Amino acid sequence: MTYLDPLADLIRACLPPEAEPPEDSDDLFRIYAVLLTAKGEQVTDEDVHNAWSAWMQSVDSTHAALVPFGELPPETRAFDAPYAQAIRAAARQVGRSVDP
Repeated sequence: MTYLDPLADLIRACLPPEAEPPEDSDDLFRIYAVLLTAKGEQVTDEDVHNAWSAWMQSVDSTHAALVPFGELPPETRAFDAPYAQAIRAAARQVGRSVDP
């Protein structure tokens, strides 16, 4: 366990109840913790998608959503929003507001 794990747990706790994280996603949430430390409240849905893509490459390199965020249909892009919101909420709780 490192300093990223409590942040990853906080992000997971900030997810809305309807969000369904993938199974075995501890590594994904650690990447989200890196986003929290790097971007804080400025994290975007596209940032979340990029982090997810990096993780998904090692899980299923043929996944249909492994394309740039702008090429995703709106309904697929919407899956990233709750995670970005959770990262921003966690950032507020730990005081990680990063100026652009």
